[in-house]
Amino acid sequence: MDQKTLWLAGGIAGILVLASAIGICLKYFVARGAPHPVIDNLNARVKAWWGMVAVIGLALLAGKTGVIWLFAFTSLMALREFATIAPTRRGDHWALILCFFVLLPFQYWLVWIEWYGLFSIFIPVYAFLVLPILAAASGDSRNFMQRTATIQWGLMIAVFCISHVPALLMLEIPGYEGRNAFLLVFLILVVQSSDVLQYVWGKLLGRSKIAPELSPSKTVEGFVGGIASATALGTVLWWMTPFSIGSAALISLAITLMGFFGGLVMSAIKRDRGVKDWGQMIEGHGGMLDRLDSVCFSAPVFFHIVRYWWTP
Repeated sequence: MDQKTLWLAGGIAGILVLASAIGICLKYFVARGAPHPVIDNLNARVKAWWGMVAVIGLALLAGKTGVIWLFAFTSLMALREFATIAPTRRGDHWALILCFFVLLPFQYWLVWIEWYGLFSIFIPVYAFLVLPILAAASGDSRNFMQRTATIQWGLMIAVFCISHVPALLMLEIPGYEGRNAFLLVFLILVVQSSDVLQYVWGKLLGRSKIAPELSPSKTVEGFVGGIASATALGTVLWWMTPFSIGSAALISLAITLMGFFGGLVMSAIKRDRGVKDWGQMIEGHGGMLDRLDSVCFSAPVFFHIVRYWWTP
């Protein structure tokens, strides 16, 4: 670890310590130790963040292998959550088996061997063609288009999009050798802080609902405050990237906006299926997809921006 890495780790730990202290004070001085939905949810979220930061930190310390295994497991849990609420039938079983036991591990194997050419088209081309073939071979045509599109969409979100996070390690950026893990940290910090800050600004100043039918908790004030604050954070963290200050600001704005719209899309899916959360895996957050919905949409955009503009 160099000095910058230690400062970054110390900064993240300091923010979590401060958040924990605020949560404790709110619990005992505002709620008087009694149950309080908002404060209890805040404390549960902070507690979960301690665990998530620890897991990501350990994966980064383990290097490329640790990062790929972590996100492969993340994709597995996310795909499981998506398949649980998907309107599938018996005729889709072989397609689902293929997704879980062939397509998912193969996609992460491509990340491991750094075969960008096949990694970028394997799911959106070959998997998308094979899945409806398997469904059609079952002979079940009821709601065929809906079922097939649902499985394809689940694979796209839970596996293809999320796999772009560890894929950042395969990029060869001149003058940035051996530091690609910082790109991964930058992406997660900026996008996830945008989610948190939108929640905080929404609670403090939120008045105007931005999409009441999809996500009642999202407000215009929370959106503006969260996006602006997270963009400022990404700008301040330019030093850990190969970007200039201006580029860091523009990229931060792009990925926070994609993260916001990703959360909106995933909320629309939940409303369509009549569920509040994707699961109960992470206390205070819901399921894996509840925590990573914004990353799902921002990761591919971030990856290809960096690859197009910063690699030979």
